[in-house]
Amino acid sequence: MLLIDCPHCGPRDETEFRYGGQAGIAYPDRPAELSDEEWAGYVFIRDNPKGWFHERWFHVHGCRTWFSLERHTVTHEIRPVVREAL
Repeated sequence: MLLIDCPHCGPRDETEFRYGGQAGIAYPDRPAELSDEEWAGYVFIRDNPKGWFHERWFHVHGCRTWFSLERHTVTHEIRPVVREAL
C-alpha cells in the first residue's frame, strides 16, 4: 500500500487516489494534421522505466485536484509532490 502525500490534504492512503499516467505528455499542437500512427503513439505509447518515473495523480476522495509526483517503479518510494496550477 502506498502512502501518497497530497499537496493539499497531507499523507493519505493510495485508495483515495486515481493514477493519471505519465506526467509531461503535451497535447499535439496541430492534432488535425496527425496520422493514425502518430495519434496511436500519442494515446498509447508511454515510457516504462525501471526507476524514477514522473506521474500524475488525482485525489478522488479528497480535494479533487491533480498533482504530479515521482515514484520509483521498483521500490515504490515517492519523492515530494510537485505543486501545479491547472
